[in-house]
Amino acid sequence: MTRQEFDIFSESVLAKLLAVARSFNRFNAAGGDESEDIVQEALADLWGLYGSGYPVRDAEALAVKITKTVCVAHYRRRKLRHQPLRGDAYEGGAPATAATDLSDFVEIRRRLYAGLSDTERICLDLRNTDGLSLDEIAAATGKPKDSVKTTISAARRKMLEQLKKEI
Repeated sequence: MTRQEFDIFSESVLAKLLAVARSFNRFNAAGGDESEDIVQEALADLWGLYGSGYPVRDAEALAVKITKTVCVAHYRRRKLRHQPLRGDAYEGGAPATAATDLSDFVEIRRRLYAGLSDTERICLDLRNTDGLSLDEIAAATGKPKDSVKTTISAARRKMLEQLKKEI
């Protein structure tokens, strides 16, 4: 489609696209009227599709669909705007994300450790939590260093397999 053909097409569907965008604005209870911006964005997207060689069977139907999609995008963008909180002193400790990350980590660790033997759990705790070397773990547990190394490797392999199953 040439630029001139697209201009003629866009003039023919402009009223319909504006009606779709205005109905969106009417039910959206937004402060301003974004209908013309939405239609312009939708037509620009449609022109981009033509430019990229996208096969279009029914241009009018596609234009309406793109307009609706742009309406939803505008709605979502508006919902993402945050209102500032009044005041600057807020109670609380760690941010919510840090607290949820920590609780998620504890829960995942509990589930993964449940599938390990007592020896594997002890060796992993000594290595990961306490930061002991293989020689120090061998001395603490009374097991040979090679056995400790094998136990930790097997435990990590089991945990990795369990994680793969859960994902």
